[in-house]
Amino acid sequence: QVQLVESGGGLVPTGASLRLSCAASERIFSSYTMAWFRQAPGNKREFVAGINRNDGTTDYRDSVKGRFTISRDNANTVYLQMNSLKPEDTAVYACAARPFPGVLRTRSGYNYWGQGTQVTVSS
Repeated sequence: QVQLVESGGGLVPTGASLRLSCAASERIFSSYTMAWFRQAPGNKREFVAGINRNDGTTDYRDSVKGRFTISRDNANTVYLQMNSLKPEDTAVYACAARPFPGVLRTRSGYNYWGQGTQVTVSS
């Protein structure tokens, strides 16, 4: 089974940028649909962005559209570029993978998960 390791989190001020990376233990390009979820304290884990394995089409939650960009390389890494960060973006961000086409916004749609990386945006 594929293993996922996130990196790139940190503490930044409002308006700053961060790029998160998710490194997979095997090739993901055309094999896995990938997504980023986040969970803030006291909240449910929520979908942030996803990228389809077949054609690279993307999907975003409304609150991050125009600020966040999900992308992948041709091997085993998926990225989340986060610009214009807000305090409400503070959460643990985790990447997820499913060996099927189509981005889903539900946790149950993904088979594999990373441990997550903390993103904290100060006001």
